[in-house]
Amino acid sequence: MARPIWTGVLTFGLVTLPVGLYTATQDHTVHFHQLQRGTSDRIRNKRVNERTGKEVGGDRIVKGYELDEGEYVVVEPEELEEIAPGRSKVIDLAGFVDLHRVEPVYFDRTYYVGPRGKEYAQVYELMRAALDRSDKAGIATLTMRGKEYLTALRAQPDVLVLHTLHWADEVRDPADVVPELPERHAKAGSRELRTAEQLIDALTIDWDPHDYRDTYEERVKKLVAAKREGEEVVGEPQPPETTNVIDLMEALSRSVEQSRSRTGTGGKQGKRAEGSKGGEGGKGGETGPGGKKGKRREPAARRERPAELASLSKAELYERASAAAVPGRSKMTREQLIEALTRAGTAA
Repeated sequence: MARPIWTGVLTFGLVTLPVGLYTATQDHTVHFHQLQRGTSDRIRNKRVNERTGKEVGGDRIVKGYELDEGEYVVVEPEELEEIAPGRSKVIDLAGFVDLHRVEPVYFDRTYYVGPRGKEYAQVYELMRAALDRSDKAGIATLTMRGKEYLTALRAQPDVLVLHTLHWADEVRDPADVVPELPERHAKAGSRELRTAEQLIDALTIDWDPHDYRDTYEERVKKLVAAKREGEEVVGEPQPPETTNVIDLMEALSRSVEQSRSRTGTGGKQGKRAEGSKGGEGGKGGETGPGGKKGKRREPAARRERPAELASLSKAELYERASAAAVPGRSKMTREQLIEALTRAGTAA
């Protein structure tokens, strides 16, 4: 089992829960060593004193904040730890926000949060279930490895997860960095906008991360294997030409027709041809949020009772919304899913 990278307590009102943070993702990038051209000699980086040119050991290196050119204030690691007494071991939830109100640009890294002992499992599951049903995220600050983070605690079907967030002054205003941003002038009733919405609806699918893979990593491995065998390396095809603004409506209309012809019925691709993955045989059932295998879809004509729906978690509501082919379900809050399923049941 993995070791936690941080341990402390999670506070929720008067409730205190001992927890540990675990790295939720791993890098699968193909890594290369640096070599001197024409040799197999590795290139190494060393920490060198720029004045003497001599290498300096890690135990001899301290942090310095530059006040003026050549003038520094030296700060020891222990001094940095001392100015955050108690905070480096506490995740104090200061409040809760709707998940859809947090723009994706603010999210940085993700960690799994686990209880530190079986005796805390009941409290842990209570907090996870409450967050899941409310469709909210707990906001807190955390000091870890000498740095303070803004964080969001949210629930997945089986585990609590903690996202580190960028501070507001770390997120750039798109108007300052993206040239020639168009004004929001598109009218809701324009033909182009309606056709674009039809295209999005026709291409709407159920999210399953296992449907996607890093093709660039695969090409890098093929490149290395080909060069090892002395084979010729074939480049990738060029990207398609940019759509002409004059032909935009034609391109949108043809795209809609093309997507409908692929599904055969004009319906959504999210149904995955009788539950098989990507239209291929051999994998039945439905895959729910987070890539977890869920139950088979129930008939879309099932009548949903509001009282019954109110007792379900968001993950369970989403599963039923998928079965009923509710449009736009991936962006709905828990309350919106209940309302949409209620309407779908009434219509049936």
